[in-house]
Amino acid sequence: MITCPKCGKENQDHYKFCLGCGAELPREQVPRPFATQTPPHGMPAVGGLAGGTLAVSPSNAPPQGGLPGGTAVLSPSAAQALPQAGAPPATPPPVAAAAPAPQTSPIAPAIRPSAAPAAAGSLDCPQCGQQNPPANRFCASCGYNLASLKSARPAAAPVSDAPAPATVMALALTALRADGSEAGTFRLPDAQVVSIGRDTGSIFAGDSYLSPRHASFTRRDGKVLLKDEDSLNGVYVKLKPNTPWPIVFGDIFRIGQEIIRFEELKALPPSAEGVQRFGSPAKGYIGRLALVVGRDTTGNAYLVPAQGIHCGRERGDILFSEDGYVSGLHCRIFKGDDGRVYLMDIGSSNGTFVRLRAEQTLIPGDILLMGQQLFRVDY
Repeated sequence: MITCPKCGKENQDHYKFCLGCGAELPREQVPRPFATQTPPHGMPAVGGLAGGTLAVSPSNAPPQGGLPGGTAVLSPSAAQALPQAGAPPATPPPVAAAAPAPQTSPIAPAIRPSAAPAAAGSLDCPQCGQQNPPANRFCASCGYNLASLKSARPAAAPVSDAPAPATVMALALTALRADGSEAGTFRLPDAQVVSIGRDTGSIFAGDSYLSPRHASFTRRDGKVLLKDEDSLNGVYVKLKPNTPWPIVFGDIFRIGQEIIRFEELKALPPSAEGVQRFGSPAKGYIGRLALVVGRDTTGNAYLVPAQGIHCGRERGDILFSEDGYVSGLHCRIFKGDDGRVYLMDIGSSNGTFVRLRAEQTLIPGDILLMGQQLFRVDY
């Protein structure tokens, strides 16, 4: 073993650099001699050892290969080659010089690192190619700092029988200006349910028409669903042009700056004395449109006949001439062949928006109106 003079760590004799600090090891140190188990009084004579091993004294031992302590142990074949007592010495045949034996450790035979099997997680030195155990901080061959290599090495993923989590689809809201240009994108967090509102901050914080928790988006089965969380001013989705949208009594829609509610025509009950009330005939009407001027306040109301009605700024049955955001002919309300009532945008510039009354599945490109802001759904 070679002891590092810098940190005191013991290293195997064939190492050139310390495994503890990376310092170069002194080469003048040699392996400690092998400690024999020869007893102090020497080994017994020929034939006295098990297996026919011969013990010889230094006077008749070969000049090389002797062990410390002056005693050599030879095999029977080597013992036969030695001169017998009283016999003339024989001239030994010339032999080729033996190659120097490789340096070995007093504890275990020396094995070159390149020949050793690679341990699990072993590190290959990028400088010299030496294989190093995972615990080495420095290369045993060239002293390269392996700590930097370990820090750059990705950690192994933990083994688990649990199924891998499903990939969460990216979901973003792109803000739109009045002219349709983009004003920025807000990426929603990667969670199954994401709530937005004035408390969310970011682009929503300054909109006083948004409730603290206004709406929620849910990722489910590869789809995105939008739900109004009982907000004060509601969540609106823009209708596709010339695509009928079924409406029921109590539904609210918006064209330009006009908020309109579709209401049922109900006959007023008699008075407490049983007197019937006068009123205009309501036969043939499917409902009425009432302007919402406050949460519980209704402005003008317009009857909707069975053949339907058109709304616009310049043409139609109901005109909003003062609203510059309403198109000349904006939308239509009519009764379908199936007996249901439909709202349909007929190619307006700014669109027709209907307030959601239940959870709605969204598709990429849908336009939402929340508070005073328009958003396009992207995923």
